[in-house]
Order: sequence, then structure tokens, then C-alpha cells
Amino acid sequence: MRVAVVALGKIGLPLAVQFADAGHEVIGVDVNPRQVALINQALEPFPGEALLQDKLSELVPAGRLRATTDYAEAIPGADAVVIVVPLFVDDATWEPDFAWMDAATRSLAEHLTPGTLVSYETTLPVGTLRTRFVPMIEEISGLKESEGFFAAFSPERVLTGRVFEDLRKYPKLVGALSEAGSARARDFYESALTFDERPDLRRPNGVWDLGSPEASELAKLAETTYRDVNIALANEFALFAQDHGIDVYRVIEASNSQPYSHIHRPGIAVGGHCIPVYPRLYLSTDPDATTVRTARTLNASVPAFLVQRAASLLGSLSGLRAVVLGASYRTGVKETAFSGVFPVVEALREQGAEVAVHDTYYDDDEIAGFGWAPYRVGDPADLVIVQTNHPEYAQLSASDVPGVKLLVDGRNITTAEYWAGTPRLVLGDGSASTHEQADRA
Repeated sequence: MRVAVVALGKIGLPLAVQFADAGHEVIGVDVNPRQVALINQALEPFPGEALLQDKLSELVPAGRLRATTDYAEAIPGADAVVIVVPLFVDDATWEPDFAWMDAATRSLAEHLTPGTLVSYETTLPVGTLRTRFVPMIEEISGLKESEGFFAAFSPERVLTGRVFEDLRKYPKLVGALSEAGSARARDFYESALTFDERPDLRRPNGVWDLGSPEASELAKLAETTYRDVNIALANEFALFAQDHGIDVYRVIEASNSQPYSHIHRPGIAVGGHCIPVYPRLYLSTDPDATTVRTARTLNASVPAFLVQRAASLLGSLSGLRAVVLGASYRTGVKETAFSGVFPVVEALREQGAEVAVHDTYYDDDEIAGFGWAPYRVGDPADLVIVQTNHPEYAQLSASDVPGVKLLVDGRNITTAEYWAGTPRLVLGDGSASTHEQADRA
């Protein structure tokens, strides 16, 4: 098959590589000329994706994968077009911003030829494919869905850094507007993907047809929104335990020993492209979902809450030197999408602290590029806040931060004995006498 992939980012490029590796002829289109040039040189344009460079080195010279900035080169004659363009959410209104998605849809529609399967993998609010993108394609292309082209929604369900592994691990969900579209989508993805055996599933791992794009759209929103709500519950328990001398991590371990309990871990922030964003996409079509709204609001409040708690323990943060450990939204990736570092730094500055940031994945120039002062281990500071659970931070001690008056560990990763004598506030672990230690400090 001839396959076009629209947007060659951290999900789109691995997908294009996967399709080419399965034997298809793949051309990717991206608006970034630098991205396109690097791909055509068989060079990965971003670090950290397992196996990506090896596969590019094989597929590009073999002529099985290439990239372009021109939709007119990529779309005509394609058997399948897969769209992985980012969808943004307005921070103030929580409403989706379709600008990039609309532009990509218009561009592909202008060059669409009859018989093409158009599959959207970008996470969408329920009903978006049927009510927004299909009418747009029909109007611009002059083709009728289920006759001139076939539209499906098939959400990506992978994590950056391990895309190829996750493509094998999880069922590929599809939902189309017609039986013919469903058949096209199933045939395409079954030809492009292979799946691990999953004895834990009630049906064989593979392509799962959910019967409609709305069901497929909801499935992706449900699985990610569940995680946000679950983390919010864990954070609720953690904040309660904090004030009642209880170690919530022991509580969660004990609770989860019963097979019907699946409480996640609490944390200072929920970051990444997915979990902080997709609940808001769900709320855009179900504004009365009070559980979802409350959970999202609670998780977003934890950074400021911990900074305020630090200010209470120290009396004031005005003029104090504060260090935030971790810019990445999670360990193992060099990525700051919706990272907790942003609200933590903002809250510290609002309290009058002088803020510096450290991350094992970013050098000083890159940290400075975000508008932050870079921190080097060994420099003095008054307050340390752990934002990312990089394993290196488990080895840090009070001696690495001369003058430290308080450690706030938002990830429960630091080692207690390494900070002996320093007040240590761990989110969810109220078993330490942090208040008394801070008073003595």
C-alpha cells in the first residue's frame, strides 16, 4: 500500500516508520522543513525514541520512507492517509483549539483522490470526526464519505520513548462511519501492525473494531481521563495523610493488595501531552462531568499547594534560593509538555523566591532557554523541590545542597537518611515530624 502520514512528530514519525517497516511505501508530510530534511537524511530529529534511528537508517536509504513539506506530493494516490497533527487546548477556557488540525484537514482534502482511507489518530472530542472533519473533507474534495473516501478514527495509544513496544502491546482501536470504512481500517492496520500475545485480555490482541468513530473517540478519552481521576483520588488521600501522620504509600500498597483496588501513585504534577489535556477534551462535550472537572482542578492545584506549604514551614520564601529538580514531565523523556515545572516555578516566584532549575536531560543553555536560572549540584540553596522522579535524585543528599533548610519531595523518590537533619516534606508521607523539624530549622 501507499501510505501518507501527516505530521512527523514524536508519534507520527514512529508510526510512519512502523508502516514502512511492515512493507508499505510511506511518505510523510510535515510543515517543518528541518524535520523533513533530517528524516530524508535518515537522521532522527529528536532523541529518546527506542529503535527509531536504527529503523530510519534502514528504511530511508532503501526508499521505503521519505518526507516532504508538500501535501500535493504526499496525498494523491495514497491508499491510506494517517493524521497525527497536534490538537491544543486553551489554558483559560479549556476548549480545544482545532487550528492546526483544521489546516491539515483542508490541505489533505484539497489533494485527496478517490478510494483513500483517511484515519485520524490524534485524540479528539467525541463526535469530532463525524461532525467536523468529514464534512470539511467532503466540501473541499467533492468526494462523499463511504463512496469516494473512507473515514475512521483510530487513536494512538503509545508513550514516547517506547512507541514500537506499545504498538505491539495494546489493541489497535478503530471506529468508522460505515461497514466498508471499518473493513478498510481493519485491513490497513492488520497489514501494518503485529501484536504481542495478551492472555490477560478476554479477546485476542489485535485490531478491535468498536463500531463507530464516537465509541473509538470515547475509548481514548476514557482511558486517559480515568488516569487523571485516579491520580486525583491518590492526591486527595496523600494530602489527607500528610496532615494526619500517615504514610499514604503504605496505605496504597495495602489497598491494592485487594484485586479490586487500583489506586495510582500521588504526585506533585500530572504532565505530558495526554493526561492533563484529554480530560479537558472530554469536558468540551460533557461539561456536566463534575467528577472529571474536580479531578483535573485538584491535580492542577498540587504544585501551588506544596509551594504554599513550604512557605508556611519556612515562614516566608521571599528572597530565598529555591531549586526545582526536574524539568521533564516524567523520567526517561526529554520533554516538558505540561510539565509541573512551570506551575512550580510560577508559584515560587509569586512567593518571592529566587528560582533555579536542574534536569539531568537538559544542559545549562537549554534550561536558560526556558527563562530559568540553571542550577548545578553543589551550589547553595534554601529550598529544594523534587518535581521529576529522575533516579539520580534518589542519590542526592543534604550535603549536595549547602545551606538547605527544607526538602519538598513531590515524587517520594529521595532517601530519608541522606537528608537526616534537614526537614523533609514528602507528598503523602505524614509520618515524619516535618513541622517540628522546620521549627527547629
